[in-house]
Amino acid sequence: MFPKADKNTEFVKFFAINMASGGLAGAGSLCIVYPLDYARTRLASDVGGGKKQFNGLADCLKKTVAAGGVGALYNGIGVSVVGIIPYRGVYFGLFDTLSGYNPYQKDQNGLLRASSKFACAQTSAIAAGYASYPFDTVRRRLQMQSEKPESEWVYKSTGDCFSKIVKEEGTAALFKGAGANALRTVGAALVLVLYSEITAAFGTQK
Repeated sequence: MFPKADKNTEFVKFFAINMASGGLAGAGSLCIVYPLDYARTRLASDVGGGKKQFNGLADCLKKTVAAGGVGALYNGIGVSVVGIIPYRGVYFGLFDTLSGYNPYQKDQNGLLRASSKFACAQTSAIAAGYASYPFDTVRRRLQMQSEKPESEWVYKSTGDCFSKIVKEEGTAALFKGAGANALRTVGAALVLVLYSEITAAFGTQK
C-alpha cells in the first residue's frame, strides 16, 4: 500500500511511511473494538460503595443502548480515531525507525540484542503515550457521560470538551495520569521485543 523508502537516503520519507502505516492500522482496529473500550471505561468507574450501576459487560452495553441508542456506544470515537493515529503512528513508526538504526538489532549476544530492542520499544511506547494522552483524556470524559440524556451532557462535542478542560482546569489537566500510563507501557514494550525475538527464532525476520 505504501511505497518503500531507504532509511539511509530518504529518512524523512522512511519515518513518515512508518508513521502512516502504524496510524492507519490503529484507526482501523479501533473502529471495531470501540464499544468494548467504552464498556471497559464505564465498568472500571462503576466501583465503590452503594449499588452498582451495571451487572457486567452485556448489561453495560444494553443499558447504554437503551438510554442513548447504538450511537452512545461510540461517543468519543472521533477523538479516539484522531488520537490513535499519533499513538500507533509514533508507537510503531518510531520503533521501526529506531530498530532500523539499532546496531545491535541482530547481535549474536542474546542479552545485548534483547536489551537494545527493549530500549527502542520503551522509548517508542513512552513517546506515543504522551503524544496521544490528551486525546485519551477527552475520550474518557465523553464516554463517562454517555449514559445520560444528551441534554445533561457537560461536553457537547470533542472541541467543547478540549476547550472546557483547558479553560477550567488548565492544560496540565489533559495529562493527568500520564505518568502512571508511562509506567504501564513496559508491558507494551515487552510485547514488541518478544514478537521480534520469536519471529527471529523462527527465521521469519530478515
